[in-house]
Amino acid sequence: MLGFAAAVFFLIITPGPGVLSTAGVGAGFGFRAGARYVTGLFLGNNLVAVMVVSGLAALVLADPRIRIVLFALSFGYLTYLALRIAFAGARLAFIEKTQAPGVWGGILLQIINPKAYAVSTALFTGFAFLPGSYLTEVALKFVIMNAIWVPIHLAWLWAGVSVHRLNLSPRSHRVINIAMASSMMLVVILAIIAQV
Repeated sequence: MLGFAAAVFFLIITPGPGVLSTAGVGAGFGFRAGARYVTGLFLGNNLVAVMVVSGLAALVLADPRIRIVLFALSFGYLTYLALRIAFAGARLAFIEKTQAPGVWGGILLQIINPKAYAVSTALFTGFAFLPGSYLTEVALKFVIMNAIWVPIHLAWLWAGVSVHRLNLSPRSHRVINIAMASSMMLVVILAIIAQV
């Protein structure tokens, strides 16, 4: 069980689209918007885990055409989200009224986030600690995973909100937002390279 908890911690805390976008939304839009977004990520993460545990994800992702479509959607949405974070608070006419991604944005990100599927698959198909009771093990894994997932994402949100609360010049704030968005895009590019 400790091995599973350690795996959850290290797989979730490493920068991926979820935690980077959480910090970015916090930095670009503040705590309330970030909390709504994290709620969506939480719901989406558990939905992905249920899909993995039930075998639905394996069934759907067995078709390479569906994997390509989901990967393209993931790339497109993460690029869109990175741009929204990069230009949060900017005075450009076409994005001035941009709102933070809310609950549905978080759910959508997790559903099309390749890392969410990879992490859930690794966690729920490995690290057996109750071989005699699969259902109890799965239930405990959900409890442990969420008990670690929530504080990690709240810490990333706090980091982003801390940047948001600093009395920075608009230029400095924009530079930080662009750096966070660029980090997200770097993760996306690394995922593309891993797929090739």
